[in-house]
Amino acid sequence: MRLSGFPPLKVITEAVNIITSRQKLEQFIAIPLYSNAFYLMLNTGVVAFLGFFFWMIVARFYTEAEVGLGSAIISAMNLVTLISLAGLNISLVRFLPHSDKPQELINSCYTLGGLISLVIAGISVAGLSFWSPALAFVKQNAIFASAFIVFTLLWTLSRLVNHTFIARRRANFMLYRGIIFSVLRLPLPILFVPFFHAFGIVASWGIAAAVALAVSIFMFLPKVQDSYRPVPTLKLNLLRDMWRYSGGNYLASLFMGSPAFVLPLMVVNLLGAEQNAYFYIGWMMAALLFAIPLAVSQSLFAEGSHFEDKLKGNVTRSLKFTYLLLVPAAIVLILAGKWVLLAFGYSYSLNALHLLWVLSLSSLPLALTHIYTGILRVMGRTKELMAIWGFIALSVFLASYLIMPVTGIIGIGYAWLGAQTVVAIYILARRLSV
Repeated sequence: MRLSGFPPLKVITEAVNIITSRQKLEQFIAIPLYSNAFYLMLNTGVVAFLGFFFWMIVARFYTEAEVGLGSAIISAMNLVTLISLAGLNISLVRFLPHSDKPQELINSCYTLGGLISLVIAGISVAGLSFWSPALAFVKQNAIFASAFIVFTLLWTLSRLVNHTFIARRRANFMLYRGIIFSVLRLPLPILFVPFFHAFGIVASWGIAAAVALAVSIFMFLPKVQDSYRPVPTLKLNLLRDMWRYSGGNYLASLFMGSPAFVLPLMVVNLLGAEQNAYFYIGWMMAALLFAIPLAVSQSLFAEGSHFEDKLKGNVTRSLKFTYLLLVPAAIVLILAGKWVLLAFGYSYSLNALHLLWVLSLSSLPLALTHIYTGILRVMGRTKELMAIWGFIALSVFLASYLIMPVTGIIGIGYAWLGAQTVVAIYILARRLSV
């Protein structure tokens, strides 16, 4: 079964009809595929919107070098989190809807993910001098080193909780958690700057994450999973049954998520902390666009896990929904990017604008990749999934490493756009085979 293209004019007409009709709009939002994707995108939008204020506060109270170091540490913790998830987040979405023992499955995933996180975070801190010399100061301070490990554990659990909400098609609770996290971290950088300098940014992020996680586990999860109680559990038989599926998706998830976290570490070590500040802010803004197809892909995956027989129709809807939102959003960001970056300071607008333009363009081919990712996950085609994201990650890392010393951070944008374009051509050649 293959999916052909869709006429843009028809999509626009359908969108206008939906927006101008309250009844059609209510029917539209009532469709789980759209409502789940809507809350996922709204979560990203709200977190990013409040994140702008967070980073603007940080840019006003911290030097550019401190912003670069603080964002690099957060990227490092996110990278360790990505490794620690071990594919458990994807398995929750795929297997929780049909599990006979959902509480044991959830708690087993949380327990195993937490243990892996503690081990890998500890090893990462010990080896900072080797894999990120610019951040070696973290392991030389017992408070910083301990905070790195604890905050990484908390973020790993937060990611697993989010995917539990997605699996249950209750992404609205993911939005609530995101709001709590984003609001709480706003005033903290000002309080911590006299004591921790660059690590004050990290402490603000970690403390807010801890409070949001506690609220999610003790208040939100019981509403999503009946009578849920957080009890350390390790049912290896449940986890073993998922591993064949999780293993391939784990590698694919590593490839998929690693550029956002590895590239800042490459920049801070090759170009310095100030250039990483410019890169991080530019990437963060472009990530608003990336979040649109990612949210739709996650919702498509969740829907496909519940109703695989409806996959073809949901893919068509996902494509329409994605580009209907993405194209105007990309145009707005390209046109308004200069003034948005000025909110962080003139130097950010001067150094990050061209990168933002290139990354914004890359969101268009990236959308195809994300939708195709949802298809492959539902159908269990993990080898192809690994090959696609492995090509993207490795080619971007290699190209960036080679050209960044010559071109600066804009070289990363060209590498990212090129890799996404190649994969989009491959997907179009296959016509989104289902």
